[in-house]
Amino acid sequence: MGIRVGFISLGCPKNRVDSEMMLARLNNAGFEIIDEIDYADIIIINTCAFIEDAKKEAIENILEMAQLKESGLVRKIIVTGCLAERYQEEILKEMPEVDGVIGLGGNGDIVELCKRVLEGETVSVKPEKTAMPLEGERLLTTPGFWAYLKVADGCSNNCTYCSIPQIRGPFRSRPMEGIIKEAKELAEKGVRELMLIAQDTTRYGEDIYGKKMLPELLRELVKIDELKWIRILYCYPDRITDELLETMASNEKILHYIDLPLQHAHKEVLRRMNRRGDPESLLALIEKIRSYMPDAVIRTTFITGFPGEGEEEFKTLRDFIEKAKFDRLGCFAYSAEEGTFAATFDNQVDEQTKAERAEQIMLSQFKIFEEKQKALIGTVQEVVTEGYDAYTDSYYGRTWRDAPEIDSAIKFISPYEHDEGEIVKVEVTAVEGYDLIGEIFED
Repeated sequence: MGIRVGFISLGCPKNRVDSEMMLARLNNAGFEIIDEIDYADIIIINTCAFIEDAKKEAIENILEMAQLKESGLVRKIIVTGCLAERYQEEILKEMPEVDGVIGLGGNGDIVELCKRVLEGETVSVKPEKTAMPLEGERLLTTPGFWAYLKVADGCSNNCTYCSIPQIRGPFRSRPMEGIIKEAKELAEKGVRELMLIAQDTTRYGEDIYGKKMLPELLRELVKIDELKWIRILYCYPDRITDELLETMASNEKILHYIDLPLQHAHKEVLRRMNRRGDPESLLALIEKIRSYMPDAVIRTTFITGFPGEGEEEFKTLRDFIEKAKFDRLGCFAYSAEEGTFAATFDNQVDEQTKAERAEQIMLSQFKIFEEKQKALIGTVQEVVTEGYDAYTDSYYGRTWRDAPEIDSAIKFISPYEHDEGEIVKVEVTAVEGYDLIGEIFED
């Protein structure tokens, strides 16, 4: 029996890809990757530290593993990822049960570092962030029919509320040939849906090619025969170009789905966030997207309670959302992150007000969302099958309108057996909460 490694991956899809690359290195080195945590020789916790809740989740997982170690069910604990990059010394000082803390630049050396920990050494490494490998084999942790494809890492937008540039460094694009090669390899393994991700996907290529190259990358990816759906996440509003929209509109493999985190709509709040825009310009952008793709699904996120957000600013945000009628929307109460400019701003909003405003936004959005879902009743949708629920005797999956892990589902009945990943036609018959209900459509 080889060295048994359990892996806990927290946070965003970008972090998940990092985990998959480390898992592949360990697997290729002969380590045994296990699903169950108990009796692991090493537990690796790849952490997030983007906001306070993410830090709390990471710490809770570390403490839970420390209890297993104390009871003899786990031998060694290694912490990697954003929390390790940001709070390396604090982790070692306050959590003596941890045997290794590895900054992002050490991901490529995970095999050697695990061996050192097993030999009894307490490992603490923090190479340059830019040493983190962006290319390499991955051991997929998603279902075999869909996968994330990271086109860049880091961020250079420097929004005042965000700690990502401090943690992960400046924006770094991958060479296009490496991305295309990986996409082909994923397609050959059975992946039919690719999710393109980065901190700012629309910035892809600026740093190494001197111009935005996302449209050209998309035109190359659609040539991969086995791919069925290509979805783009994390698009910065200022970088939505006519070329990008034209490319999306003219290629049927590229889903008419845009993830467009706007964060706010009031001009002065956006300025304090180090972002641009106002209600008029943002509504014009949304109208432009829908002019190219009338069926476009636009997903966004907002922050309530940013420093200086008074009732007037919040009303501007509420009114904007009512006018824009987003298809998908998430809203989060502002979290003052250590080391960010916004954490030092005057006029901080109290926690209760921030939370209440976020709740108001989500309640308003649900009405808009419900109307859009009900409008689909009677239509026939392409659905990727994700599984079968014996309790309800029905299948469940996603339409092209829904990204995995963040959006809604559709439950449907069928007299036939369907495999995971199979794309079928489903007639929508009802709406249940956030989800659609349907039945298999027979021509």
